[in-house]
Amino acid sequence: MEYSVNTAEWHFQQILKHLGENTEREGLKETPKRYIKFLKEFLEPKEFNFTTFEAEGTDEMIIQTNIPFYSLCEHHIAPFFGVANVAYIPDKKIIGLSKLARTVDLYANRFQNQERITTQIAERLTKELSPKGVAVSLKAQHLCMCMRGVKKHDTWTITSKLLGVFKEDDKCRQEFLSFIK
Repeated sequence: MEYSVNTAEWHFQQILKHLGENTEREGLKETPKRYIKFLKEFLEPKEFNFTTFEAEGTDEMIIQTNIPFYSLCEHHIAPFFGVANVAYIPDKKIIGLSKLARTVDLYANRFQNQERITTQIAERLTKELSPKGVAVSLKAQHLCMCMRGVKKHDTWTITSKLLGVFKEDDKCRQEFLSFIK
């Protein structure tokens, strides 16, 4: 298949050719178009309204665990994926539960690194809710480590960001950690 010169599809086709691939074989003819479509879909920010409600006396930890996420390593453009655990202790506002998972996707679905995603989620929830504290932990497997370089499969990276009472109060931090084990 011929792509217009200087389109993203044409450039990706040239990369495949550079790697020695026959871009006219059946399995690769449409690959540049599919790959660029995938990237556009995956990397398009999915903005949403942070729907909040009055806390109405809710003053205990709210935790959402095992939120699946996918991202692309900004260093190798290789996927990394895993689960996020997000907690907060409300002050005056709570957030719609789906918004926790949407916040994870908002920052994961781009060229990223795991440490930045973790921090961005925590800072966004702090900005939107002004809670007593926020805790975020991500556990991910990075294909850039599994498939290239050190080639260590089944290696998981865990990052965390603790703000407010989660950072200041050891009991609060330990409670969060016990829930995500």
